[in-house]
Amino acid sequence: MTDGSTFATSPSLLRALGKRWWLFLLRGIVGIAFGILALLWPGVALLTLALVWGAYALVDGAFALAAALSGMRGGDTPRWWLALTGLAGIAAGLLTIVWPGITVQVLLLLIAAWAIVTGVMEAAGAIALRKEIEGEIFLILAGLVSIGFGVAILAWPVAGAIGLVWLIAWLAILGGAAYVALALRLRKLAG
Repeated sequence: MTDGSTFATSPSLLRALGKRWWLFLLRGIVGIAFGILALLWPGVALLTLALVWGAYALVDGAFALAAALSGMRGGDTPRWWLALTGLAGIAAGLLTIVWPGITVQVLLLLIAAWAIVTGVMEAAGAIALRKEIEGEIFLILAGLVSIGFGVAILAWPVAGAIGLVWLIAWLAILGGAAYVALALRLRKLAG
C-alpha cells in the first residue's frame, strides 16, 4: 500500500525539468512536424513506418541470432528457439525492406481479420450469455461495429491505411502540442 507519495515531485525535480524546458519544446515541435508531414503525405508516411519496422525487425533478429549462437558452445544448452526467433526477425525485416507495400497490405489484412473474428466472438458470446447478463445488446453492437470495421478495411484497404496514418498523425500533433505547452510551463518555472 502506498501513501501516494510515489509520484510526488520535489522542487529540485521541477527546477531540473525547468532548466531543460527546451527539450520538451523540441520534442513537441518534432511531433507536430511529423504529424503535419504524415497528413500531407500519408503514403510516404505509411511506407516509412513499414521500413522503420523492417529495420527494427532485422536488427532485433540479428541480436537474437547472435545471442543464440553465443550460447551454443560446448556443453551449453542449445538455444534453438532463440535462433529461430532471430532468423524469423531477419527474414521479416528483409522482406519488409524489399517489399514495404506488401507488408502494409498484410498488416491491413491482419487488422481486418482480427476485427472480424473479434466481432463475431463478441456477438456470439453475447448471444450465449443473454440469459446470464442484462444489456447483452451492447456487446452485440460492439461486435457488429468490429465486424463492420474489418469488412470496411477489406473493402477499402487504401482508405484503411490512410485512416491509420491519419490517426497516428493526429496523435503526434496533439501529443506534440501538449509537449509545447509543458515546455512553456516549465520555462516559467525555470525563470
